[in-house]
This record gives sequence, C-alpha cells and structure tokens, in this order.
Amino acid sequence: MELRESGITDNNTLSALELIPREKFIKDSFLDQAYENIALPIGDDQTISQPYIVALMTQNLDLNKSHKVLELGTGSGYQTAILAKLCRRVYSIERIKKLQKKAEIILKELKINNFVLKVDDGNKGWEEQKPFDRIIITAATNDLNNNIFSQIKDDGIIIAPIIEKNNKQVLKKFTKKNNKFIEKKLCDVSFVPNLKGIKNQ
Repeated sequence: MELRESGITDNNTLSALELIPREKFIKDSFLDQAYENIALPIGDDQTISQPYIVALMTQNLDLNKSHKVLELGTGSGYQTAILAKLCRRVYSIERIKKLQKKAEIILKELKINNFVLKVDDGNKGWEEQKPFDRIIITAATNDLNNNIFSQIKDDGIIIAPIIEKNNKQVLKKFTKKNNKFIEKKLCDVSFVPNLKGIKNQ
C-alpha cells in the first residue's frame, strides 16, 4: 500500500515485490527493518536498495515475459529476484565474488532459476549475450559507456543512477530509438559508486 501511495502503479511490479521475501537478502542484525522503506548494508560497503527505489526502477523498465535483461551490480540478489519474476532471463554481473556467491545461494533457495550470474567488471557489459531488451545499473556511474549502449536493442530501455556535475545522483531512464537515446529524469537517488575491476576475496 505504501508503494502504491508513493506512485508505484504497475501491478506486476507490486506483485513481484510481494512475492519475494526481502528478509532473505538481509543480514540477521537488520531483520527487524526488512520491510522498512530504507536501504540496508549487506557487507563489503554495499547496500540493498530501499523497496521504493527497487519498485521505481523495475516499473520503469516496462518488462514483459519475453525480455532478456542485463543487471549490472547483483549485490544481495534482491533486485535480480524481482526481475526474474517479470522477464524471461536475467544476466547479472557482480564485481565482488563473495556477494555473488551469497546471492546465488539465496536465489536457488527461493527456487528461482531463470538467471545467470557471473563475477566481472560490469562496465564491460556481457558481450557474449548481447543484445538485451533491458539493462539496469544498480551503482552510481558518471556516464554510460559505449559498451553498455551497444548492448541494448532498439526500443530497449536502460535505467541507471547517473552522477551529475555537482555530484548529485539522478536516476535516469534511457530509451533507444533509431540508435539515439531519449533521456528522462526520474528522481534524485543515493547509490554506492560504480567501481571498476573485480574483488575476488
């Protein structure tokens, strides 16, 4: 109800959030806050986004069951689980191996199987699996590089938090039309920074 009152109107998105138990992706010490509309730490200086932002990003992807989605930043796996309920297959990249392993275990426990995870630098995208119908980026980035833009289909949508000149982060929706991108600002946000490279330990 709170999400609906906040402007989340897509019934499929709301249903997916209802079906996925957020507490499974949260540390035991924060379980009492599992359903509060706040971001929570998951270790390695990373967070699980607040439910409203997860819902907003998901709703703006405009997903259907035929879509192939690339997620950059698996994190806890919570957003991955939501996406998996709404599309054909999710390809998700995480640069921190420990988080990727934990997310995979939780997703399998929830009997979600239409996903593929890998440890890599998400800035490269997933060349072998392109093109994608949708791309979602869950870490704040200065700009979207050509690797990412080249991996989305025409009429595809990218949702990403972008760092603007004043260091303010803005969640943006990019829609690809005839090899050009139509940009729409959604809201101000606060995400962990998008870093390069892989953290294997």
